[in-house]
Amino acid sequence: MTRISVVLITHNRREQLRRTLRHMTSLPDDAPILVADNASTDGSADLVAREFPRVRLLRLVKNLGAVARNLAVAEVTTPYVAFCDDDTCWQPGALTRAADLLDAHPGLASVTGRCLVEPGLGEDPITPELRESPVPGPDWLPGPALLGIMAGLTAVRVDAFRAVGGFSSRMWLGGEEELFALDLAARGWWMCWAEDVVIHHSPSARRDPRERRRLGIRNTLWTLVLRRPWSAVFRRGADVLRSAPFDAATLAALAEVVRGLPGVLAERRVVPPRVEEGLRLLEGPQRDSAARRYVG
Repeated sequence: MTRISVVLITHNRREQLRRTLRHMTSLPDDAPILVADNASTDGSADLVAREFPRVRLLRLVKNLGAVARNLAVAEVTTPYVAFCDDDTCWQPGALTRAADLLDAHPGLASVTGRCLVEPGLGEDPITPELRESPVPGPDWLPGPALLGIMAGLTAVRVDAFRAVGGFSSRMWLGGEEELFALDLAARGWWMCWAEDVVIHHSPSARRDPRERRRLGIRNTLWTLVLRRPWSAVFRRGADVLRSAPFDAATLAALAEVVRGLPGVLAERRVVPPRVEEGLRLLEGPQRDSAARRYVG
């Protein structure tokens, strides 16, 4: 029985997509792959159709960001799904290992792997924060308990994904995983990090760091308002803003936060005390983490 599928989202990174798919389609894990093309204009979708006929292709007419994953997961028939970006490559055996962990632990919603950054294959700067997570977890958990994931490094139980509605259309892209993870935790699901689930990341040169920062600040602040007590909103929000330069991108993020507040407040549901306790324990490591500074 095939246990795990791969969902890959992409937008206008044709050559990197080709490289990633060549790798992913050659894995011994032999997982079915679905590519959701976010309205690329560079021929990415045609490339998939022409060169990778065994890959299922969703051609989206609009760039939906992370919500493209929701549409792809709706087509998945396996119990688990691994997310992949056009610049991340799961390594041989990693998909199978993630599925084994999910098989063995029914209360586990997701497994986030160890990220090695190409070309030198050093660990991603977020890794120490995941490996040394202070979040309390049950004895059966096969790795450190998490309250956040990185989508391109994570395998998820499909039933849990669908139960929380997947990724929020409000967030679009950029830190969208945080709200998703909190909603999993609020429903009693556990998430963990696994050292032996390895993914390589080859960061794309086609990135706009200021745009990524704008989205990251906006989405982090919205998530705080949506799910944290007000004391945490102001405390953690201040940490986020202290880490960001005071420039046009940061001001644009703040303006979007304010414009969106009426809708955000209408959807506000504070996480249970057990989840908030774990989030409080994470604030120190997050404050000191070089990987969480909005400096792009």
